[in-house]
Amino acid sequence: MVKTMESPAKTKACSEKAHSVYDVVNQQFNKAATLMGLDSEIRKILDHTTNETVVQFPVRMDDGRIEMFTGYRVQHNNALGPYKGGLRFHPAVNIDEVRAFATWMTWKSAIVGIPFGGAKGGIQMDPALYSIHELERITRRFTFALGNNIGPEYDIPAPDVNTNPQIMAWILDTYLSTQPPHERQRCIHVVTGKPIESGGSIGRDKATGQGVVFTIEEWAKDKNFDLSTAKYFVQGFGNVGSWAARLLKPLGATLVAVEDVTGIIRNDDGIDPDDLSDYVRKTGGVKGFKGVTVITKKEFFQTKADIFIPAALESQITAETAPYLDVKLVAEGANGPTDIEGSMILESQGIDLLPDVLCNAGGVIVSYFEWLQNKRSERWELDEVDEKLKKRILHGYRRVRDAAIEYNTDWRTAAYICALATLEKVYKERGIFP
Repeated sequence: MVKTMESPAKTKACSEKAHSVYDVVNQQFNKAATLMGLDSEIRKILDHTTNETVVQFPVRMDDGRIEMFTGYRVQHNNALGPYKGGLRFHPAVNIDEVRAFATWMTWKSAIVGIPFGGAKGGIQMDPALYSIHELERITRRFTFALGNNIGPEYDIPAPDVNTNPQIMAWILDTYLSTQPPHERQRCIHVVTGKPIESGGSIGRDKATGQGVVFTIEEWAKDKNFDLSTAKYFVQGFGNVGSWAARLLKPLGATLVAVEDVTGIIRNDDGIDPDDLSDYVRKTGGVKGFKGVTVITKKEFFQTKADIFIPAALESQITAETAPYLDVKLVAEGANGPTDIEGSMILESQGIDLLPDVLCNAGGVIVSYFEWLQNKRSERWELDEVDEKLKKRILHGYRRVRDAAIEYNTDWRTAAYICALATLEKVYKERGIFP
């Protein structure tokens, strides 16, 4: 069963709980739009998603029973290009959250100059409860249920929380099977984040973490700060957090604490990111890693360091946790890790912030590169991918930095202003049909 809604007004989801993720997005948007004087008519357009699709579909489990699943795909805006955004498999997935992430994707692409719009999707489920064969059937049935709501020149999914290249390969194969045989090879770019052998890009696995590190390096240059003496800690040690840590290691920075879903560990003398990554791959989490002290959540946030990289889920830096932070910089590897009160506290404490829509944009940048390579039947080498990624994300960094100075505002608001200014220009040039 598919339910599609177009151009929804503000929904009750935002008022059902205080400061939902979508509330945060809207407040950030309104602050930036007001400060920059965004055209009132264009503001109306950008204040809404374009399409929202909810699919409910059955899947047969390994024991023969049928289980129902609910999946989502929200398309926020495509003024700059095809909708683009990840798919997450998580119990907390809901329409409100997906709206927020789709909106963030629009801003993210606009900030770094990628010709994509914003979208997001996912399935409300805990993938740990299902076998690999059940996950494949769930993924394929979800793809079939979405139908023409995705497409290589229309809406291109990618990995996110609890999804990976294998999931993307199943989506690719299912989507291609629905296309006429003579069109299939022209549709390989329907998803990004694929395995290399199935059309993925070299460097895509580390792209988000690499972008985080590129922006941290540029911040350090601006602040005349020596990263070789830096201490940092990471929340979340999945793809983004682990790659950011491993890429900071050659720069001389020292990892001193890590939190993931299995536990929280610290060693003020340093934790080797490569050793920890190998351990997590084998065990599924940081719990039990040798040579560290197990600490509490409060102690984790109180870790004395120079840089904090939240790379887990949203709403982690809050009115409760933000006062504990004793760092120079927060570099948001996750989407929405800092809520409204948390942001205000960081600003009042003089802690610099690299906002998510800039800091973690490396993923969508290299997804764009993968999309281009597929369209052109090309394969780029890693040094080319990294060079192009660095150029794109540092262009976005400088835009945001300059906007923060021009408007005398915080970096998150400045990042939004950069995105909104780009979209405003496009709408004024193209006009509104009819």
